Amino acid sequence: MHSTETQHTETQFRDFAATDRPACLLLFDMNCPTYFAPNERDDYAQFLDQHASAYKVCVLDGHIVGAYGLYVVGTDSRALHWILFTPAIHGYGLGSMVMSRVIAAAKEDKASILHISASHKSAPFFAKFGAVAQSTTVDGWGPGMHRVDMQLAR
Repeated sequence: MHSTETQHTETQFRDFAATDRPACLLLFDMNCPTYFAPNERDDYAQFLDQHASAYKVCVLDGHIVGAYGLYVVGTDSRALHWILFTPAIHGYGLGSMVMSRVIAAAKEDKASILHISASHKSAPFFAKFGAVAQSTTVDGWGPGMHRVDMQLAR
């Protein structure tokens, strides 16, 4: 039996490569200003150029559809950095898949705390996984984009 629907390959996760920079910047642009303040683009570009050693990209059907990084910030804590996805796949479970991977990796590293710096718009997503707001900075990411520092204890 043949299906007439488009079949998607399984989502693959791999290390970020310098050649992924344009695709990642496009992901940022697709999520701005909904989830990121426009002034954060330069910070993200600098991050990709200087700190992307532990950054991962999510690939579906040969296209980068997401990216995230999990970084060591202490012997028992990790930090999630720059998690973003193409809006076209919002609601399809990729965010949950990434969070499962992040939480599993933190547990494997014996990290008991995961730090997440979110916006007031993305904080509810992280709260679904048990992250708790520790502080909120009004306009912390830019005008109208409040910073919410969260922790996920495991």
